Amino acid sequence: MRCIILLLAFALGLTPAVHAQPRDSLLVFATASLTDAMQDIGRAWEARGEVRPVFNFAASSTLARQLEQGAAAHVFASADLRWMDWAQARNLIAADTRRTLLGNRLVLIAPREGAPRVTVDASLDLPALLGARGRLAVGDPAHVPAGTYAKQALIRLGLWDAVERRLARADNVRGALLLVERGEAPLGIVFATDAAVAKGVAVAGVFAADATDPIAYPFAVTRAGDSRAARDFMTFLAGPEAAGIFSRRGFVTE
Repeated sequence: MRCIILLLAFALGLTPAVHAQPRDSLLVFATASLTDAMQDIGRAWEARGEVRPVFNFAASSTLARQLEQGAAAHVFASADLRWMDWAQARNLIAADTRRTLLGNRLVLIAPREGAPRVTVDASLDLPALLGARGRLAVGDPAHVPAGTYAKQALIRLGLWDAVERRLARADNVRGALLLVERGEAPLGIVFATDAAVAKGVAVAGVFAADATDPIAYPFAVTRAGDSRAARDFMTFLAGPEAAGIFSRRGFVTE
């Protein structure tokens, strides 16, 4: 009987319902510093015949809290271990899918025109570089991973006390980047990959790798959005094609 129905459907020019059903949608929550790389990956995923992911980019802390509030994301990518641990402790991710895929570096940035070139170490006179009223743009160290790493680096270098009251605290790392690009702050601390995409800034100095704990980007399928499509996309993120995209965008890959 099924064969007869299928033959009649084809004879009438109809497509069987199984082929007419839409593919699974995919909503990806990714930290702001992944914006350009993840958009590239979305296009590569779509080129495979898959539905292009929908992205929500924000600070890792903001995304993790949105998951806690019931946001229907399928994949979560954080810029540090802290917020992925936070999500896992609340049973918001499928723990068996969790993988740390990327690394990064911190850099000191300035507006491109007239940017200084400095060595970032304990001898750096940040207040003098900032000038009498200038502020240092960072992601808010209270919750933004790039800002947390920046605070850690400045403490280790003995520079924190000199600039703590002169911070321009942004909601995410791209916000800090924009403050410098617009000339609203003479200096900022961001990830190297963020500095690479901004035409209006230059790298004034690079923080040593041991100035912070390793900068790690964990990814996971969310528990609420756990599906075949989400797991397939997670496999793609961990594969060689995605690794090549991340590497071209300046991330450190496994």
